[in-house]
Parts: sequence; C-alpha cells; structure tokens
Amino acid sequence: MTLDIQTLTTTHEGQTFDRKSARIDPKGLSVVLVAMANADGGRVAIGIEDDGTITGIDRYIENVNDLLRVPMDYCVPRINVHPEYIDCINNNGDADHVLLLNVEQSNRLHATSADEAYIRVGDKSHKLGFEERMQLMFAKGVCYFEDEPVAKAGIEDLDLKCVEEYCARIGYGRGALTYLRSNKNFITEKDGREYVSGAAILLFGIAPQRWFPRARVRVVCYDGTQELTGAQMNVVKDEMFEGRIIDMTRDALAFVKTQIREHTFLGEGAVFRTVPDYPEFCWTELIVNAIAHRDYSIFGTDIQVKIFSDRLTVESPGILPGMVRIGNLRTTHFSRNPKIAQMLHEYEYVREFGEGIDRIYREMAEVGQPAPEFKQYDFMLRATIRKVVPQDNTQDDTQGDTQEGEKTGNQINKVGTQDVPQGVPQAILELISANNKITRESIAAQLGLSSKTIARHLKQMSDRVHYVGSGYSGHWEVIPSENKD
Repeated sequence: MTLDIQTLTTTHEGQTFDRKSARIDPKGLSVVLVAMANADGGRVAIGIEDDGTITGIDRYIENVNDLLRVPMDYCVPRINVHPEYIDCINNNGDADHVLLLNVEQSNRLHATSADEAYIRVGDKSHKLGFEERMQLMFAKGVCYFEDEPVAKAGIEDLDLKCVEEYCARIGYGRGALTYLRSNKNFITEKDGREYVSGAAILLFGIAPQRWFPRARVRVVCYDGTQELTGAQMNVVKDEMFEGRIIDMTRDALAFVKTQIREHTFLGEGAVFRTVPDYPEFCWTELIVNAIAHRDYSIFGTDIQVKIFSDRLTVESPGILPGMVRIGNLRTTHFSRNPKIAQMLHEYEYVREFGEGIDRIYREMAEVGQPAPEFKQYDFMLRATIRKVVPQDNTQDDTQGDTQEGEKTGNQINKVGTQDVPQGVPQAILELISANNKITRESIAAQLGLSSKTIARHLKQMSDRVHYVGSGYSGHWEVIPSENKD
C-alpha cells in the first residue's frame, strides 16, 4: 500500500515506521531492517530526515543502489523487502523521489552480516543478548496460529463486504478477493483447493465463533472485592461479547465504559470535577491487548474482564509470547497475532505498538493509583489495575452527634468548597445529586468520615434518598419533598 508524501513526513516514528537519510551507511540500514523483520515488519522511508525534512534520493543514487542490496548482502538470512519510489519535492524545491522500503515480518530470526540480531522496540532497534536471541529463535520456530488453515472453512464463510470496508479504510483498491489472495496468507492454495486462515475467519468471518467458540470477551461485575459462589454469589452483571474481532472489541469496550464508576466532587474554585475509578486508557489498553495477543489456539476459555469494587482484572488465555516476560513488559513487544494486531491498529484501537503497557504505568502513577500488576499462570496472563481505597477511620458510634458534626464540618471545608452545608445529611444529598452512581466509600472519602458512619446516615435518610437496583447497575434517587409521604 503506497503512502503519500505528507503521511511519510508527519507520521510518528515507532514500531513499524522509520525515516532515514539517503546518506545512511548500508550497515546502519541493515540494523533497522533486521529489527523490523524480527518484530512486526514495517516501512522505512529513505530520503526523509528524522525531523521530516525531505532531502530525497536523486542526489545519492550510488549510495541508494547500495541500500537496495542491504536485504541480500547485509542480512542473514535475506529479508523480504519490497521497494517503492514516491514522487516528491525536496527541501531545495526540486523534483525528487523518496524510496519506501516495505519490510515483511518474518517467521525466522535474522541477523546482520556481523551476526548481530536486533528487534524493534518502539522507535528503537534493540540488540539481543544471547538468552534473548535463543528465546526469539524458539518463538519463531513455530508458525503463527492465526495463519493456520481452518478445517472445512472456505471463502463462503467470509463476509466480503466487511473485507471491502477494510480495503477502503487502508486504501487498497484491487478488490476484496484479490486482497485476501494476495496479502498475508488469508487464503492459501494447496492441491487445487483454497484454504482460509484463522486470521481471515476471526477478522472477516460471517460467524467466527462457529470455528472459534471461545474467541469471546466475557465481562463480569461483582458486588464486593471477592468472587463468591453458591448462596453468596455476588455477580451483578455478566455479559458476553462475540463476533468479528473489531465488533467484539467495540462492543466490549462500550459496555465496560458504562460499568466504570465516576466520582463527582467540588474542587478548587467551587468547580465540579468528575474522576473515574481508573484512567480510560489503562483499562482500554488491557482489554485491547488481550484481544490482540491472546492465544487463539486455546479453545477451552475466553478473555475475562472482572470488575470488583476495588480493582479491574483482565485474564487472557496463553503465556507471554516470544521473549516477552513479566520483567520486560514495559520495554519489549512481540505480536503473537500480528494480523489481528495490525487491524486493531488500523481501526485505532492499538495506538502505538510496544508503548501501551509503559503508558499504563505512567497514567496510573499520574493519578496516584497503584502500579498495574501482571501475573503469569500455566495458560493464562492476568493483568490488574487497582483504585486507591481510602482508609476506613471508623469512629465509635457511641460518640455524640455534636462531636461528629464538628468533625464533619471541618472535613467538608477541606474538600475545597465554601458552599457545601455543614450538615452531614445535606452534604450527602449534594454529592448524590451530582453523581447518582456514587458509592458509599466515595461519599465517606469526600466527607472525611467512615463508610460505616455514611451507611448509618443513609439508613436514617430513607425518606429522602434510596437506592434503585443493585450493585453496579443501580443508582441513587433523591425523593422530592412533596413525595415523602
């Protein structure tokens, strides 16, 4: 797919894109090509400086000819690179060209002619040590499961209209069937028969769950901090999302967004602020990562998103792929399902390859939340983000209302507003009126009281406010004074 010159000069350099001057040394270019081939593939625009200045290639033809031989002469084994020439106007105002090298992702491990192996991490080429190299060699010794033909599935099981929409999105104009047969092994032929890959079914299938019944996202909301069963079962929401990858991703994220509680309070300058339990990017990235990188060869379970009162957990089938480990999640990226990951990137669910986990750490820290937690089990990766739970400074309920009222008045003033009344019941009503899904814990935190004290006040206020529904699906309702009877 040809990119226009404006896109090449403005696109952020990252996991699958880099810019290089036409003056680059062939050995230096071999490092970039090896790193991309060992990771997710990508594109290198030759003739554009790092800052986007177009210097072109026409003045450096001799060196450009050497660069064209790099995939064969400086890479072991050779790398599949497809060159394109793009017309442009260089920084001197002259007609010129940019050389675009399209690097295929490889299922082999590649090294430079100096026997040095690299992998692309963000916008850098990371040199592999001995252990990392062995791990990557092992991971690349196995074909991608998403490329495996699906038994008894054929072209008739694909939604060609969906393929056409995707082709239009990426600027491919040669038709749906041509795209499937010519790109990424979506359709392969053997002994005169065409076979459809797992990626084709998951991305474009009419009924993907017919072939992959557990390729689903299940979202479960609990009332409390534990998973209880039997008579104590505390599940308040249990929704299943399936279909094609893009539809499943969109619907699951939309539903989870409705289940993330938000807390509204008066901040500095008597301005209302609304803060969610978790930054949206963090929980979105965890769910998208699970969909992009789960092991679809595991048929016995699905992706599970579990929302508790103190944490959100995403469980994804499969162990960490390639050389990715718990200790290097923030800096190392390897796609188990590169075709699925690429489509999610095209639809802007995946922002920047290799940078999402690190950004989760940063965003959680910025809002004062604990760092994310990752645990690897035999066939499951569990990721957890937690919210800050205020300490329960429970008072002795035998203390008089006067003492409690004095304490409450002082605490309310610390919230940062001069307009909140000094009485506890009225303050509770104001918070509920601003956010009818606010929790008792949040009310307690904002008023400086214990959850137990807030619960007692709410019980005494049953003629003024009541809770409709249960758990995450319910909400508060303030009873108008004329309806109290």
